[in-house]
Amino acid sequence: MRDKTRLLARVIVEDSEPNRFCKSRRSTLPIRCGACGHSNRAGSNFCANCGARLTSKGLTTRVALAPSPSRSLEAVERRQVTTMFCDLVGSTALSARLDPEDFRELIAAYYRDVIAEVQHFGGSVARLIGDGVLICFGYPAAHEDDAERAVRAGLAVIAAIHKLKVHPDIALNARVGIATGLVVVSTIGEGPGQEWTVLGDTPNLAARLQTIAEPGTVVIAPTTHRLVAEAFPCRTLGSQEIKGIASPA
Repeated sequence: MRDKTRLLARVIVEDSEPNRFCKSRRSTLPIRCGACGHSNRAGSNFCANCGARLTSKGLTTRVALAPSPSRSLEAVERRQVTTMFCDLVGSTALSARLDPEDFRELIAAYYRDVIAEVQHFGGSVARLIGDGVLICFGYPAAHEDDAERAVRAGLAVIAAIHKLKVHPDIALNARVGIATGLVVVSTIGEGPGQEWTVLGDTPNLAARLQTIAEPGTVVIAPTTHRLVAEAFPCRTLGSQEIKGIASPA
């Protein structure tokens, strides 16, 4: 019925008469609609006024134009979140050293452990970028202690990856950067298939902080440190020039 309705709509657009439904020219007698009483041209199959299907005896069934397919609209929202960026140390060298299938299995195991630890602490994966994982605490679900959850998740991820044994001769390690601040959340679609990501300086800073972290360590921005200083012992790295970030971290 949907294909037929589309065809009917296309035919009528090409017709010069203001009739939204198709016509047949096999009869010369006008047909009155049994639903609305409108007098239709001879041979009409559908009422030009209400869309009811016509016969010489009047109304039989009623049809409706198929709705246009819905399109997912992009929604944008500003949120205060803590973002975490996790990276697998030495992945480029590992990809050259291992068989492609073995490397695929290694990355899959790495992803599984990272996602499991993040979800355990209430975080959500926003994006997978090669062997990097961008994680968000504060969206979709928000908690008063999202910054603390992020740091705990970062430490748990590093411990889990260090224990991960996917090859007898390979010891894996990860490093993590964490930053807190405003982001723009961009969502596309609705329901279980909805996709989203976070944009802005905060996730960029988390990714940059990861690059200056030593293997097996978590580096946090001052914005995050102010929220978790009483929960974790921290060591200052002093002022750092972070590429692409206006103010030092």
